[in-house]
Amino acid sequence: MNKILLTGYTGFVGSNVLDLFKDQPGSIKCLGRRKPLFGTFYQGELSPSSEYKDALDGVDVVIHCAARVHVMNDSSIDPLAEFREVNSFATLNLAKQAITSGVKRFIFVSSIKVNGESTLSGMPFTAADTRKPEDFYGMSKSEAEEQLIQLAKETGLEVVIIRPTLVYGPGVKANFASLMKLVSKGFPLPFGSIKHNKRSLVSVTNLVDLIKTCIDHPKAINQVFLVSDDHDVSTASMVEHMSYALGKSIRLLQVPLWCYRLVGKLTGKSDVVDRLVGSLQVDISHTKDTLGWVPPQTLEQGFKETADYFLLNKNK
Repeated sequence: MNKILLTGYTGFVGSNVLDLFKDQPGSIKCLGRRKPLFGTFYQGELSPSSEYKDALDGVDVVIHCAARVHVMNDSSIDPLAEFREVNSFATLNLAKQAITSGVKRFIFVSSIKVNGESTLSGMPFTAADTRKPEDFYGMSKSEAEEQLIQLAKETGLEVVIIRPTLVYGPGVKANFASLMKLVSKGFPLPFGSIKHNKRSLVSVTNLVDLIKTCIDHPKAINQVFLVSDDHDVSTASMVEHMSYALGKSIRLLQVPLWCYRLVGKLTGKSDVVDRLVGSLQVDISHTKDTLGWVPPQTLEQGFKETADYFLLNKNK
């Protein structure tokens, strides 16, 4: 049985990864600020100078989920430097110490933002594409990937990079939760005309299953894997799936796309509008073919599970 060190276990993805080991608490170590529900706890900060020797002792595989994520209204003087501090330099520090401690494999949960922010119709992102990050978060993740791949070449550390699309599931926060809350009210919504874009999503169940597969799969070594539910949807279709999962009838109003773009310009929220009306599609054939992996949960099942949790907890 592999001994695992997990970072980011208090986050949405990391907490679901931790759940994999609830029946084998002796096989998991957790590195972070707060004591986990089970497993061996090592208190520590993710930084370029932190020491992780004790936490890494006897570890076979590191699953690195911790990161500095998007910060709304970031007031940092140099936001890119802040992202690099944690997502690039601290990741490299952890990986180098992992090598010294004899760790076999390093699984890095990266982001589709390394590929870019949007795709053209019929041209999904692939694992072989040149990295083209557009924001500071994506840049810091991209730099970490490059450094890890170089380390793998120089030292023999087995590096696995996973780039998720938008992750959803029970307990999800941010935009997905906000949209689900809006749909749950049953009001007419102005998304009827946004039916030709394509968005790739991934349920946290599918993402965690892929991470589990990569712990010891021999063909995962030094590979980059994109991951989704393998079922792309338009914004209108996504809202319809949500309404069905919530048991709500929904009426979608036809608002011309130019209205969205105008509102985006007037409010300085063009990037938000672009995500709403644009496409971000991924091709996961490399992931499926290399690992013999298929997403165990359908998009419909993922939405139903998320909706059930939302309805159970909406008044809490």
